[in-house]
Amino acid sequence: MHTPPRVLTVAGSDSGGGAGIQADLKTMLALGTHGMSVLTAVTAQNSLGVQGAWELPAEAVRAQFRSVVDDIGVQAVKTGMLSSAELVGTVAELLAGLSAPVVVDPVGVSKHGDALLAASALDAVRGALLPTATVATPNLDEVAQLTGIRVRTADGMRRAAEAILAFGPRWALIKGGHLPAGAPDAAGEAVDLLTDGAQEHWLRAPRHDNRHTHGTGCTLASALAARLAYGDTVPQAAAAAKEYVSGAIAAGFRLGAGIGPVDHGWRLRAAH
Repeated sequence: MHTPPRVLTVAGSDSGGGAGIQADLKTMLALGTHGMSVLTAVTAQNSLGVQGAWELPAEAVRAQFRSVVDDIGVQAVKTGMLSSAELVGTVAELLAGLSAPVVVDPVGVSKHGDALLAASALDAVRGALLPTATVATPNLDEVAQLTGIRVRTADGMRRAAEAILAFGPRWALIKGGHLPAGAPDAAGEAVDLLTDGAQEHWLRAPRHDNRHTHGTGCTLASALAARLAYGDTVPQAAAAAKEYVSGAIAAGFRLGAGIGPVDHGWRLRAAH
């Protein structure tokens, strides 16, 4: 009997299905893994934004985590929306006891600009959560939130990576999707930088003229965790995740009146 790799997401729910737990589980399924979830918050969310958010109690998060890990086990973990300093600390404590690789997506704001992390939680992210990460995957807005560094060129991503690595993750994947399309060293591409401080891997893909990009950060981090669960090295996993999310962005579709989601099932549809 075939048992797929087991991947756990610790994140918030997106009722519109484009990001959060829903995007994570779709990605994990699309990449052939068994996705499991620890819900940290519930949001009322659609293509126009986040209309409300309700954090779960720390004991509920702890109970979900122990329930899954103690019985089923995990081969990789991905974290997303953690809302508050209490939840960040709780999750960091739980992750510290794991040997499986951990992908930390330090979610700060939604695609629509809605705050998903309390300002008071930033110190806990820096001091407790990031040190547990095998890979941290901040976008440029999250880099600015965590480090104060505002990146405007691809070369400036090196400084951002150094600052993130100083908080303790083994690798930093700085996502350059928010880099201005006209940045001279981006050449119209979506450029990400993966580094452990010694080796650098520049991940490039065509920048698609597509506004339906809701869930890209969740999708990339989940794809990275899925590939790590298969036993890929971090550079291999990051390259595979970049390829998957680039295809999902290219196939993104309109849903509702605002920003639509990426297409997590693009490979399945391409096969038909």
